[in-house]
Amino acid sequence: MKKVRVRFAPSPTGPLHIGGVRTALYNYLFAKQNGGDFILRIEDTDQTRFVPGAEAYIIEAFQWLGLKFDEGVGIGGQYGPYRQSERKPMYKQYADYLLENGWAYYAFDTAADLDAKRKEAEAQKKTFQYDATTRDGMCNSLSLSVEDVKARLESGAPYVVRFKYPADLDITVHDLIRGDVTINSNLLDDKVLYKSDGMPTYHLANIVDDHTMEVSHVIRGEEWLPSAPLHVMLYKAFGWEAPQFAHLPLLLKPDGNGKLSKRDGDRLGFPVFPLQWTDPKSGDVSSGYRESGYLPEAVINMLALLGWNPGTEQEIMDLDTLVKLFSIDSISKSGAKFNLEKARWFNHQYIQMASDDRLLPMFAAELAKHGVQTDDGYLKRIIALMKERVHFIPEFWEQTSYFFVAPEEYDPQAVKKRWKPGTAAHLREMMALVESIKPFDKAKADELVMDYVHQHELNMGAIMNSYRIALVGAAKGPGIFEIIDAIGVGETARRVERAIAVIEP
Repeated sequence: MKKVRVRFAPSPTGPLHIGGVRTALYNYLFAKQNGGDFILRIEDTDQTRFVPGAEAYIIEAFQWLGLKFDEGVGIGGQYGPYRQSERKPMYKQYADYLLENGWAYYAFDTAADLDAKRKEAEAQKKTFQYDATTRDGMCNSLSLSVEDVKARLESGAPYVVRFKYPADLDITVHDLIRGDVTINSNLLDDKVLYKSDGMPTYHLANIVDDHTMEVSHVIRGEEWLPSAPLHVMLYKAFGWEAPQFAHLPLLLKPDGNGKLSKRDGDRLGFPVFPLQWTDPKSGDVSSGYRESGYLPEAVINMLALLGWNPGTEQEIMDLDTLVKLFSIDSISKSGAKFNLEKARWFNHQYIQMASDDRLLPMFAAELAKHGVQTDDGYLKRIIALMKERVHFIPEFWEQTSYFFVAPEEYDPQAVKKRWKPGTAAHLREMMALVESIKPFDKAKADELVMDYVHQHELNMGAIMNSYRIALVGAAKGPGIFEIIDAIGVGETARRVERAIAVIEP
């Protein structure tokens, strides 16, 4: 049996879309499940769209996500080089083979020629296509004399090499997700494969690279399905065995209406790129999952289930579990809607599961942004107490700032609702009970304070939330006595007195 070898082959034209990450993930899962190789190839044949920094961004994104390539750019391997621009000299021989064997032809049409044909077709309310029905009327090696073609080539006239589809041929693509997809060649245009500047187009380079790198399965996005008939025919033209194809469903907007885009993320407030991206030309900054406070394993888990499921109710799956359970047969044919709330839920689950030691540097970095430093022991204590309330890493300061800095303001709505006349006197009495417990014991403090509340027939919600407002600045946070135990009795007393001075002078 042929060894499983799959590739992820992005173009360095900007940041990596999260849909591309899902494609890479499915390739990785399939390769690892079958003891195969996972390859990173950079497809940079179109130098006009090359964006500085994009390749490094792609590599860093996968390092953060924990998806390790077996070979490719930055890693090496026996099938390199893995950048298409570095493979440029090899493509001409394959274009020449197609020309020599009647599978391709030279086309000398200028941009003006093609534009004129399009306008002519539009006038007849048709769409122009360079194909079996029109190619003989165009300026190419099929319509020109051998001498004319030779003269043009020798003079250095610009040309492209186009694929020559046989007329009226039914082409079938065997797809592992969609079954057999058949289209007639008369409906297809003769795609450009090679240009006179020596650069192949995506179609030729892609097929040659997949074959020479011994790729066994091509798992890619649905948007490539229209190109699949050409790719099947190129394999036939070269006499090569084609890989197996699987075209993944689109990643859709949250409302399901169209492909997920950066604009959707900007509009709805979620990232569509794995890492933050700064456009080198405009300076515009796009948010990333990492910088938004997502854990990489949460992103992986969430993406895996956008278009695939294990056939059970299980939702939380680490990478090893995904490798064991993944199956191309279980991938949906229809698009998968991005669900922001589900993404939040996954991240919340993984933050809760993460060890306090792992979260320590992440949360310490958030504190540092606010000029706060504390010892690791205290910070780990707060992490253990509060991580179940945090959905994203940047929320840590919002949720826990009062453990490190006394509140300077008090939520006016909470004060109006909870702070009643006489609250100050009761808080001082309750504080005296807390201070009487030496050494402090939160269970004992809870018991004494609750007895006081019952004896004085106080409104539990009002008085305890007033106590909380004094310590936190708002009616939020964990148990009162957990807070006191963390910040200390002395600091608690100072905060109570300050709150009284501000709220009930």
